[in-house]
Amino acid sequence: MLADVDVFVTNYTIVDPEIYQLWIEGFSSTEAVCYLKQKGFGHLMGVHIDLITSDVLDHYRTYSLIERLLHAPTKMLEQSCFQLELEAREMIIEKYYSIDDAVAREMLGKKLTSRYRKDLDEVSEKTGVKLKSCRRQFDNVKRIFKAVEELSGSLTNNIKQFFSLPDELAKKYASIVFLACLRFETSKKKLQYLTFNDLFACSEAIMIYWTYTYQHSGPEYYDTEMDKEFLLDLRELRNLLDKEKEIKHLVCLRLKPVLLERAFHELDLNFRSYWRPLISIACNLHRTRELRDLFVDLCEKLVEPWRQNNWSRDHVNKFLAAITQSVLDLEISR
Repeated sequence: MLADVDVFVTNYTIVDPEIYQLWIEGFSSTEAVCYLKQKGFGHLMGVHIDLITSDVLDHYRTYSLIERLLHAPTKMLEQSCFQLELEAREMIIEKYYSIDDAVAREMLGKKLTSRYRKDLDEVSEKTGVKLKSCRRQFDNVKRIFKAVEELSGSLTNNIKQFFSLPDELAKKYASIVFLACLRFETSKKKLQYLTFNDLFACSEAIMIYWTYTYQHSGPEYYDTEMDKEFLLDLRELRNLLDKEKEIKHLVCLRLKPVLLERAFHELDLNFRSYWRPLISIACNLHRTRELRDLFVDLCEKLVEPWRQNNWSRDHVNKFLAAITQSVLDLEISR
């Protein structure tokens, strides 16, 4: 006698990119229907609004069921409950973990607590991002932070491995985790003009050049651990304060041909007010408090004076390049 066999047959789960994007952005089903109606969705084919509403509700129910799997994206790629093309799975994961730069900026410097989650309505109002989307992004940041904060190796690679995210998105989360782990001060009022991309570029450079992973590789090294020996070695730069006259001479020789006369005169007049803070900040980075205040010190002691004197980005780049080469030339000549 044959045993009873249960068979379940289903079609591929259809994901409409536009409706999924509305769900991701925090639109309610009613808001999504209104949005699609305003765009003329279904009008050309004479589709009744009730059919559009029913379709949106079906999609929203499906996405709500899929969401629990997205908390562990590797399971999303392995599961068989929802028949999805590989490209669709990758798209679903990437969009679910998408993060708005404005929302990410608001989260920097904040403790990822349930209390802060309750205050996300302020973030929503400030950024113009819907509250539901802000909560999704907060939960994703907190989830990724907890998963990778104590893992050795590259933050970006760990995030890509555990959350199946594309490289650029993984780098964004790595930056957020890094700034949170090292507790860099980023929320003071005087830093509010800095965008997420500004801090992302800075944190990426620090991770690459100032952590143990710069000169070492292997599972025992962490992206979130500063190279203490390097920071201690920076104290030796204090000796350069006694070489200010020679450094200034070399810098001025380099910059006089490439700066306007007015800009060169201002640099000649204020060289000390730029040179000494630059060295002072570097010499104190071995102290935890000074490292956390890095962005504050850079803005107060260098960026603000440069802005007041109408320095352009090109001007700053030329000055720092001239400083670097002049110090190297001075050391070589010795």
